Amino acid sequence: MNYLKLFGKRIKELRKKSGYTQEQLSEKLGLFQKQIGNIETGNCFTTMNNLEKLSNIFDVEIKDLFDFEHLQDRKITEKKLINIISKCSDEELKKIYRMILVILK
Repeated sequence: MNYLKLFGKRIKELRKKSGYTQEQLSEKLGLFQKQIGNIETGNCFTTMNNLEKLSNIFDVEIKDLFDFEHLQDRKITEKKLINIISKCSDEELKKIYRMILVILK
């Protein structure tokens, strides 16, 4: 699992959710736009100081910048779901099945 790429996807997700362009975010952070691009593509990381700034800009805790499990590859997600389901009771499995049907409608 490439954590730099997942972190980059998370920053991009938060940036877009906040309505910022890369240029606007780079101005707020005092970085070059190319540096934002490199972070978002997972080519580099950033400093603790910038993590603090990002958390303030996006109005999230620093730990939330690393909440990127939902951005992982499909194969990894499928494996985790299979693992969870394999440990469920019959009743839990039926509930999960019904919930999935509701979500997918």
